[in-house]
Amino acid sequence: MREFSEQELVRRQKAQNLKNLGIDAFGQRFDVTDFSADIKEKYQGFSHEELEKMNALVTVAGRIMFIRKMGKASFFSIQDKLGKIQIYISINDVGEDTYALFKTADIGDIVGISGNVMITQTGEVTIKCKSYTHLVKALRPLPEKYHGLNDVEERFRRRYVDLIMNEDARRVAFARPKIIRSIQHYLDNLGYVEVETPILGTVLGGAAARPFITHHNAQNIDMYLRIATELSLKRLLVGGMDAVYEIGRIFRNEGMDRKHNPEFTTIELYKAFTDLEGMMDITEGIVSNCAMELNGTYEVDFLGHHLSLAPGFKRVHIVDLIREKTGINFFENMSFEDAKKLAIEHGIEVEAHFSYGHIVNAFFEKYVEDTIIEPTFVFGHPVEISPLAKKDSKDPRFTQRFELFIVGSEYANAFTELNDPIDQYERFENQLKEKDLGNEEANEMDIDFVEALEYGMPPAGGMGMGIDRLVMLLTGSENIREVILFPTMKPRD
Repeated sequence: MREFSEQELVRRQKAQNLKNLGIDAFGQRFDVTDFSADIKEKYQGFSHEELEKMNALVTVAGRIMFIRKMGKASFFSIQDKLGKIQIYISINDVGEDTYALFKTADIGDIVGISGNVMITQTGEVTIKCKSYTHLVKALRPLPEKYHGLNDVEERFRRRYVDLIMNEDARRVAFARPKIIRSIQHYLDNLGYVEVETPILGTVLGGAAARPFITHHNAQNIDMYLRIATELSLKRLLVGGMDAVYEIGRIFRNEGMDRKHNPEFTTIELYKAFTDLEGMMDITEGIVSNCAMELNGTYEVDFLGHHLSLAPGFKRVHIVDLIREKTGINFFENMSFEDAKKLAIEHGIEVEAHFSYGHIVNAFFEKYVEDTIIEPTFVFGHPVEISPLAKKDSKDPRFTQRFELFIVGSEYANAFTELNDPIDQYERFENQLKEKDLGNEEANEMDIDFVEALEYGMPPAGGMGMGIDRLVMLLTGSENIREVILFPTMKPRD
């Protein structure tokens, strides 16, 4: 049987006392007309006398966060979705019974207040309570020094408490949907259509990642939780929807760290009759527009770096970046054995499924990726690691693909889309060979997608971007768990 602390026992008795008085301890409907920050913004700067003449009546509701109980008059503050506001309550204004009810309140209780706006002698916008309504009795006390908890992971396990106590957590929680709305409005205005595609599928594709596998009982088949939305969205291009996007959850059965959570949110978009350059332009536009709409500036501070997200991101080929850091020029005609020898000399492990392009990518990851600070489009990835991208017509070892890097992290991945069904079939076959050689992240053969391409997909560009990392960047959050309301957590011991 669960044991209660002394404070919890006292609060439970108070809840019973409310019931004995005929008051619902857990509340009924209460019509809110005003919010804390709006009241402060509207009435800050007026004098006490001016506000008395205005007789401004407001109705708010929120959680009690501070109480200074005195004799016949007291001060307390409540917190609503926009912040805190001070309340002045007097026995002369609300009567003995209501004032007595208030005196039983605890920090954490939720109450409704109607009253007139006033200014205190210290200049603080305050509500002079005329009507006090008990709404919810909090049976657990709030932590007094929440951020002093030894186990900081409790912040993410008990996100509801984190949102009550942590102003920065609330800021990020409200910023995230603003960023998503900004992206939606930006794309809608460009003629894109938001769509929904399946989360469950029978073929693994669209990205290089390990999947979560589940079972469909009725059909007695294993299914994957999607690792990307790409192949479904490109089918829509075949069907004539020429500009589409989806913002949705993706699931990858991989490790957790500062930048990774097993379920996360991406946006993928596809547009007919454009290419890699077009995708660079729209990716840059999304990031810059979100920064300006959320923060009113292109400037951000992130992980100790001051950055500009203004349009005009750097654009550079992956081979040129590797040459800049190592002196090795992978544009030269070079055999796999030559590349392998260079890899070994530079401390790069050559795995069983590696070919020339895998070695190029390994050099980038080891010597370049972490050094990129300013927003940079890295393009020209090797064909072996880009099974869905169109080849570079000038050098078929590389593709028309880019990744956007900022402060050492990838934010977006884009292609001039491969729409040649014959080439696509061969790429899928090569992926199956890699899987046989031990690459657990290789794609499977998606015959239906190849057949869709055989009907003709227009030349197109496509881009995928991690929403969580974008929110981290724009809110200055250093851990992905700060921007996901309910991140995946290790079980408690």
